[in-house]
Amino acid sequence: MIIVFGSLNINTVMPVEHFPKPGETVACTSDYLSHPGGKGANQAVAAARAGAKVAVVGKIGDDSFGRRCINNLKNQSIWASGIGMSERPTGHSTVAVDSSGTNMSIVAPGANNDATADQVPDEVLIPRNILLTQLEVPPKETFMVLSRARNHQTPTILDASPATKMTREGLANVDYLIVNEVEAHQLAHTLGITETDPRLIAKAITRMGGPRMACIITLESKGSVAVKDDATYVVRTLKVDAVDTTGAGDAFCGIFAARLQLGHDWLKAMHYAGVGAALSCLALGAQESMPFLDDIEAHVHKVEPPRKLA
Repeated sequence: MIIVFGSLNINTVMPVEHFPKPGETVACTSDYLSHPGGKGANQAVAAARAGAKVAVVGKIGDDSFGRRCINNLKNQSIWASGIGMSERPTGHSTVAVDSSGTNMSIVAPGANNDATADQVPDEVLIPRNILLTQLEVPPKETFMVLSRARNHQTPTILDASPATKMTREGLANVDYLIVNEVEAHQLAHTLGITETDPRLIAKAITRMGGPRMACIITLESKGSVAVKDDATYVVRTLKVDAVDTTGAGDAFCGIFAARLQLGHDWLKAMHYAGVGAALSCLALGAQESMPFLDDIEAHVHKVEPPRKLA
């Protein structure tokens, strides 16, 4: 099983021709959409659709948004009993998507700020499970859960987003660190890394994190690059005409976790994740666009497997 410790939001998605400049009002090009989101919930849905059993741990408000988040997870056969209630409102984000499929977001964390490490029971932190988490809930709590997982020999995956909340100490208990290219540069700055090439940033991060860590940097349409055991790998991705890239990073993380937990080696899991992330860009919305395993397997042969650089 995959234990997701992370955020739950309701997203309002607004399609626009271009993003507004300061002081400018821009009209939507079609009706706005409202649907469940949050990096934790998005990654949980991606993992479930990729074949894994998934449980989510986090916080929601006692409101209609929170109930909608819970019902949506249950409809995806995801365990939601670890989700607690907060006095704050359920998290909410507004996402603008321009005509190229590029997105920008504003997030109000709300109840996510009350998520705590002790919501994750020791009983689920076992070697055959995987802990998947992000930094949209309090980083201190995330790092505590990662530490407990390491003590129980539970493999850990951290999507270090927002990267500005990451610390060098936080790397210590991470087996797989995943960031996008922008976050990689932010993380490099935070950690005092002077390299600018993603491959060299990944190598520097793994040296800080220790011998068990792999660092994966996703590069949108260029695929991804990864470093483990001081070896560098590149992975291409499926070429698609993107409609909305909002959930691509979450798709990658969830699918990677699912295939890893179901027995794939980490490079094959990365191969599947890259293809699935591309497929997730073909429709508006994050969770709605997450591909099912059959979709991924129908396309994965179109992309060459991960390649080790000399």
